[in-house]
This record gives sequence, C-alpha cells and structure tokens, in this order.
Amino acid sequence: MRTETTISLARAASLALVVLASGLPLGCGGSAPTEQSTLGARDLHTVEKASFDMVLPVSGELAAQQQVEIRNKLESRAVITEIVSEGTRVSKGDVVVRLAQEELIDKIKDARDKVNSAQSAEIAAKQALAIKQGEKQSELDKADVAVRIAELALQGWQEGEVVNKRQQLALAKETAIINFDRLKGRFEESEKLVAQRYIAKDEFEKDRIAMIEAEAKVKQADLDLEVYEKYTFFQDEAKKKSDLEQARAERSRVEEKFNAELVKAQSDLESAEFQLTSAKDRLANLEMQLGYTTIAAPIDGLVVYATSIDSSNGGRGGGDAQPPQVGTELRPNELVILLPDTSRMVANLKVSEALSGRIKPEQTVTVFSDALPNQPVAGSVTTVSVLAASGGWRDPNRREYTVKTALNADPSMGLKPAMRCKAEILLGRVEDAINVPVQAIFRQGPVAFVYVQEGTGFAQRQVELGRASELLIEVKKGVEPGEKVLLREPKAFEITSKLDASVFEMANISAPGSSGGGRPPMGRAMNATPAEGAANAPAAGGPPAGAGEGRRSGGGPAGGPRGPGAGGEPRGEGSGRPSGTDGAATSGGTTTPRSN
Repeated sequence: MRTETTISLARAASLALVVLASGLPLGCGGSAPTEQSTLGARDLHTVEKASFDMVLPVSGELAAQQQVEIRNKLESRAVITEIVSEGTRVSKGDVVVRLAQEELIDKIKDARDKVNSAQSAEIAAKQALAIKQGEKQSELDKADVAVRIAELALQGWQEGEVVNKRQQLALAKETAIINFDRLKGRFEESEKLVAQRYIAKDEFEKDRIAMIEAEAKVKQADLDLEVYEKYTFFQDEAKKKSDLEQARAERSRVEEKFNAELVKAQSDLESAEFQLTSAKDRLANLEMQLGYTTIAAPIDGLVVYATSIDSSNGGRGGGDAQPPQVGTELRPNELVILLPDTSRMVANLKVSEALSGRIKPEQTVTVFSDALPNQPVAGSVTTVSVLAASGGWRDPNRREYTVKTALNADPSMGLKPAMRCKAEILLGRVEDAINVPVQAIFRQGPVAFVYVQEGTGFAQRQVELGRASELLIEVKKGVEPGEKVLLREPKAFEITSKLDASVFEMANISAPGSSGGGRPPMGRAMNATPAEGAANAPAAGGPPAGAGEGRRSGGGPAGGPRGPGAGGEPRGEGSGRPSGTDGAATSGGTTTPRSN
C-alpha cells in the first residue's frame, strides 16, 4: 500500500505541474483534470449469447494401428545376404530379408540320410518282431500238444490201465485159488488111492507137488494184488501226473521265454520308430528353417530397422547399434525389422489424471502432426487406458492416461509412427449461452466477478459460471448480452464500484483491494493448459478455479479454430481436478495476482 500511495502522489504532482503549465486556475474557478486510462480494442469484450465448443488440447505421438515384428527365426547361424532398404514401402508378400542357405542345405542332406537309415532300421525291427511272434505261436502249439498228450495219458491210465491191471490181478488170484482147490481135492483122492495101493506113490507125490505149487500161486496172486494197490498204482499215478505237470511247466517256460524276446523286439521296434520320428522331425524342422531364410512381408507397410527405434519402444536403437546390412550375423529371435501399416494410423495422446474422466469413446478429435502442422487430421477416441502412467524419475507425481485415437488420414500425407503431434479433443458443445473470454473472469476464493463498463469506469460485478472451453466460459448469471467487460485487471482509478464486503465475508475471505486504491490481491482464471485442465469449468454455481501460473502461449480467437501453434507446452504450479455437478475440471493450484 505504501508503494501504491507513493505512486498516486507522484501522479498527482505531475498533474499539478501540467495544470500550472497550461495556465488553468486551481480552486473555485476550475478543477484539475482526472487521470485518463487508455482503452484498446483488446481490453474490452462485448458480452454475447452464442454457442461454443469445449475443446481439450493435448499432445502425444503417432503410431500404426497394426505393426508387425520381423525377427530372425533361424536356430543356427544366420547371415544376411539381402535386405530391403529402410523407408521402403512394401506390399504383402514382398521379400524383405534373405539369409544364407548353404549350411542349412548341407544339414538337410545329412538329415535325409538319417531318415533313410532310420526307416531301414524300423523295417528290420518290424520283421524281427513278426518272426518272434510266429516262433512263439509255433512253440506254444507244440507245448499245448505235449500237455494234451500228458492229460490223455493220465486219463487213459486212470480209466484203462488201472482197471485192466486190477482185473488181471483179480483174475490171476481167482484162477490160482480155483486151481489150488482142484489140485488139493485131487491130492486128497490120491492120498486115499495110494493108501489102497491103487496108484503108485510116485503119482501121489506128483499130485502133492502140484497142490503145493497151486497154493504158492494163490499166495503169489495175493501178493501181486497187494503190491499193486499199495505201491505200483501210486507210482504209476505219480509218474503220469508228473508228466502232465512237466508238460504244463514246459509250456509256461516257452511262453515266458518268447514273451521276453517279444518285449525286446517290441522295444527295438519302438526305438527304431522313435529314431525315425526324430529324424523326420529334424528334417522337417530344417526344411522349415530353410523357409525362414526368405522372409516376406506379412502385411503392407513401411520398412523400419529395429536399430532406428530406441530400446524403450522395443527396438535396438541407441549406443553403437549398427543398421543391418549384407553380411550382418543375427542372433536367434533377434528383431530385425518393424513393419508398421502406415495406411491406418492412430494417435496415442496423453491426458492428465484430472481430465481423464471426461474422455469418452467416439469423441471427435482433431490432430496436427508436428511434421505437417497445417494439415489437420480428423479422428475419434477409441479407448482410454485403464491405468495411469507415472512421469518417471523426472516427475514422479505426474499421472497421465493414454487416449488412443483412430485417425482418418490419407496415406499420401506420409504420416509415420513416432511423429509428435498435438490434438484437440471435443468434449462437448455449449449451445446458445451467454459467454465471455476466460480473461474477463476474476476470482477471490470461491467468489467470481467481472468488471463491467459503466460510463468512463468499470464496476465490479459477481457472476455465476457454468461450463468452459479453453477460451470461453459460460456465464449463467451476472451479465447480459451487449454489456462490455474488461479483459485485464483494472487500475485503481478505473474502478467505479466494488462488490459489497458482505459477499466476501460470507465466503470467509477479505474483500479485494482497499479504499486507497492500488492493485487488489485477487486471483485470475487464466488460459488453461493441456496438463492443468484446458476446459476449466467451475463447481456448480461457482467460477472457474485458477490454474496457477499456467497459460498457453499464443491462442486463436475465442471459439474459433486453432492450429497446432495455438498452444505451447504447458507450465504451471496447479493441476486440474474435476469437480461440480457438470463434470467440469477445476485447478487445485495456487493463484497469483495478475500484473499489467
């Protein structure tokens, strides 16, 4: 205040000197002239009711909607023998890279020989298996016959030989008994006859000997029957059963022997088949690798070497990376060429976290490439990234969302990926509303006001604000069409009336300025920046919040079209935040007084 009072006193002294020099009387006969302000055409704006677009200026870079990586797919040594020059536009199917083939051709020849050898080994293994299967069946048939013979022998012995033997022994015993009875009776008769001397004693002795012999035969028959039943029968039975068991065991031995031989033969066959399959797979892989030595473009596009793209974007650029050329040896799976389809381009735009909620799919976007600043490209929003990316170590507090925009660009424009660009996203349109330039809005805390021309001065008047664009802001209440508002901060002597102090007391703030004049400590709603909220709209019923020191250099006419040069890089302390019922964004940064 002391400085402003000193300035006022200095101006008063200068006016007095002017009056004295002009000879005008001081006192009753006249009055000293008041200080005159110089108003230019840019200082005043006539309030009007019109429509305007809410546009958000952003920046980003171009990218191809479809991009194909061409890598070295050879597993062995790969040397370039031919490569298309970088920047060449190729069509689908055009050869872009050729690699040396001689080493692969030699390997394919060796692989074919191994396949033939493996096929011969497989055939031999199949034949050996078939032979073993035949031998097994033949030997099993023989063993089955031997078992059957042993079973029949046992059955024949049980049902035939045993019965016959028992019958023979029984018959021999019965015959011996009958013969003994006969000879015994004869001996008894002979004994009577010899006593009567009818026969000779010698004949009697013969009859006695015959009887003794017949008796011995009876005993022998009993003994034979007993020996057979107690010993011979069980001996024969054990032998017959043993023969059957031996035949069955022999069959089992034959079967186990050939099963083991068949397992080995089957294993040999499986090994031969595996070797054949491996050899065929190796041959097929080498033939496929041979196909990889000629790389054709899978899509139409622009040839870009991987060494021309920095590593942060997946390339090999940076450092001493040399572009691929004839004779360059490539590592397996090494990225050689990127093939972006430049006929379908997109723009990856960066939007601050505060404004990301206002971006919706299908919103209209106008893009200006830095390389072609005078050729606007129409587009529309397709997607907004789900997560925000940080500003990195340079600005860890910054959060930005990527807005992908599809462009309707003519391929003849020559747009390329990684070109920097600026864009304007159309957030909406305010129809038929009273509006003023954002430069006309002043604020003290939540209270927004303008300076309306009244006579030779300006009256401070409170306003209620609505939606806003980068240049214009809707005024819901406070001014009428046809009134003129000041686009700069007024000088103290230009202010004819001020708002009542109660307005500011209700907001719990001090009234701007003082009765002694001077510059009031008030904030201004400046032109917003892309990073701080271009579409500064207030909370419901309130004015747009100040965006700190942020401003855009340049700028087109209010509501008119602007090229990429209309806005410079954003700078400022505050960052925009959405607030209010209309979804508008306000700034959370500090405000500073506007200087002349």
